[in-house]
Amino acid sequence: MLDSINVGVTGLLGYQQGLRTIANNTANLNTPGYKSSTLQFTDLFYSSSSSGGRSTQLGYGLDTAGTRLDFSQGDLRQTGNDFDLAVDGEGLFVLKDAQGQTSYTRAGQFGFDGDGVLVSRVDGSKVMGIDEAGGSVEISLDGLRVAAGKETSLVRLTGNLSSTSTEETVSPVKVFDALGQEHALSVKFTNTHSTSAGSWKVEVFDGTTLVGTSQVVFVDGEPTLSSSKLAFSYTPAGGVAQPLTLDLSADVTSFASGNLSTLAMTSQDGYAPGTLSKVTFDATGTLVATYSNGQTVKGARLALGRFESLDAVEALGGGQFREAGGIPWTVGCAGEAGFGPLRAGMLEISNVDLSREFSSLVVMQRGYQASSQVISTANDMLQELFGMKNK
Repeated sequence: MLDSINVGVTGLLGYQQGLRTIANNTANLNTPGYKSSTLQFTDLFYSSSSSGGRSTQLGYGLDTAGTRLDFSQGDLRQTGNDFDLAVDGEGLFVLKDAQGQTSYTRAGQFGFDGDGVLVSRVDGSKVMGIDEAGGSVEISLDGLRVAAGKETSLVRLTGNLSSTSTEETVSPVKVFDALGQEHALSVKFTNTHSTSAGSWKVEVFDGTTLVGTSQVVFVDGEPTLSSSKLAFSYTPAGGVAQPLTLDLSADVTSFASGNLSTLAMTSQDGYAPGTLSKVTFDATGTLVATYSNGQTVKGARLALGRFESLDAVEALGGGQFREAGGIPWTVGCAGEAGFGPLRAGMLEISNVDLSREFSSLVVMQRGYQASSQVISTANDMLQELFGMKNK
């Protein structure tokens, strides 16, 4: 009977641990990146005896063989925060704490700290990236807060220059110098058909100052290849000389249309300096900085880790995991080598299945009740045995 009580106690202890596992799963139902676990049960050892040529094996109860993590992906939910990140597929974000210890997480609750370094909002660990050489680096805004301006080197014009017109001026033609300062130029076309059929004199002015002179020739209404791109040297007031090309090679014509011309500037490749206006991450985990001048610059790329066996994973709490069993993880980038793409502005929620947890809860409850009933019955039998002594 004492052995039966001990066996019943192992059942109570085992189902108690099972209940705790279920409780932990359900409590973390809304924890981002949480991975549910299942308690593994096994039977204890057996004792064998033989009598009359017959063998008898009696078990010693219930044992637990540890918990098993379920790394299936949870649903992705929009948060509206550009620094909330989720991996849609394989991979965990790589973190490094103040002591230099590496951990991994599916909970991409990130943000930039006062130093411009991307960190976990849970514990302040730094979110790591990969440089071009494959080394580990911080994700930092250093060098990205301001975008320098770019001088204009190419101006594109499109439209029709009326072949019957004597003179046309395209203005304003906005360009930028090496310091990012904007200047309004004008381009004057003067008909020189009397000198050469289809020819036009082209003059570029900065206010009333002549920048340079060139010539464009049209044949059958199209600029000739040799005159479709006109090169000038422009020196802004107080600045340095910069090459400037007028591009007439695409969508510029010269047909008769009375005195009406539609020739105008459509684009130029310069821009003013800009300040950082937005930071986000693309599907490859690359930091993309957007500036007030409309320009974008790409920064460091987020690192992702992946394990090949659950034996290589140990849960740390706080939604973090680390390498275990001396088994190294594979590190790479989103969208490559089996790693899933990144989703910005989203978080992966817990993968806890409530219906499964409630079903397991009923099983644990019944198992606990049955084990306690075994103990109660064995105790009653002992009481009967002790009562025989007084009869």
